[in-house]
Amino acid sequence: VQLQASGGGLVQDGGSLRLTCSASGLPFSTYGMGWFRQAPGKEREFVAAVRKGTSMTYYADSVKGRFTISRDKANNRVYLQMNTLRPEDTALYYCAATGEGNPISSTYYWPSTYPYWGQGTLVTVSS
Repeated sequence: VQLQASGGGLVQDGGSLRLTCSASGLPFSTYGMGWFRQAPGKEREFVAAVRKGTSMTYYADSVKGRFTISRDKANNRVYLQMNTLRPEDTALYYCAATGEGNPISSTYYWPSTYPYWGQGTLVTVSS
């Protein structure tokens, strides 16, 4: 299983970015996918997820209404559209995939639910 995150960069406060996670080696449409982030000196935190086999999505309160996760099954990709970015969104962003099980909704927020991780892509929001 390989996950490749891309699309990070430097953006001004209030700007937008779209992150892309390209997946290979897994039955993409049947896996749950998530985005997490880790700022310097902080723990990794949940950002957004899309449940396996459905279009059900989950968001951290801090990004709700600003970020949108979506799945492109034809191209084995997951996107994270980030609008109205703030300096506190600055972090290394990781995409992750669940295994072949069927995690319950509440566990999509936990890093431990995801056995597969990509490398991070850095998002820097300047004030």
